[in-house]
Amino acid sequence: MISGNIHYLPDLQDRIGVFRDRAHAGSVLAEMLEDGPGNAASVLGIPAGGVPVAAEIAARLGLTLDVFPVNKILFPWTTESGFGAVACDGTEWVNEDLVRHYRLDGDTVRTAVMQAKNKVDRRFGAYYRARPFPRLDDRSVILVDDGIAAGSTVRVAILALRKAHAGKIVIATPTGHERSLHALASLVDALYCANMRGGMSFAVADAYRHWSDVDEEEVAGILDKFNRPQLPG
Repeated sequence: MISGNIHYLPDLQDRIGVFRDRAHAGSVLAEMLEDGPGNAASVLGIPAGGVPVAAEIAARLGLTLDVFPVNKILFPWTTESGFGAVACDGTEWVNEDLVRHYRLDGDTVRTAVMQAKNKVDRRFGAYYRARPFPRLDDRSVILVDDGIAAGSTVRVAILALRKAHAGKIVIATPTGHERSLHALASLVDALYCANMRGGMSFAVADAYRHWSDVDEEEVAGILDKFNRPQLPG
């Protein structure tokens, strides 16, 4: 079903535990995307959790796979919630409403932004140490994460992709909160979300029957395996 430019599956709406794992979620999205941006698109996974989903999409659709490192700008009292995000090209987005609401001073904001940038820089160096960053000029992009709660990381990635002159930008995510999805949909050409959910509380992990953290070594392994040259049979 399509609502505006949001494509979703009504049978999965407002349900939890609908995916076995990230690979299963990727296969569901790949089926939704079969008539999407075409065979010249680049699939970009947001590390870490978005990469296993993106790898399944790229493999099933026969597309290239790369990563687009971004990171939340975290509140100083948590390792999960943030008030913005930073992308690998240095683009940053700060939710000024949250800064004012929580009365964050300038030093706190600057420190949190720098910590996010340092993490993005480390990840970028690890993932692109032995290969070039993909050319995105006028190229259709499928940007993939394993779920969208507040949407700050996806939002800053969209800003960075626009600066890189990417062509058509499509968001693909297995699960997301409908409020954030509608806010992001206005910034891109299309948004695909299999499991759209509403309500006062939302956790990405609730969409999965098997959930575990994805570390940087696992991401590097997925990229190496996916981009390894195939030996002739």
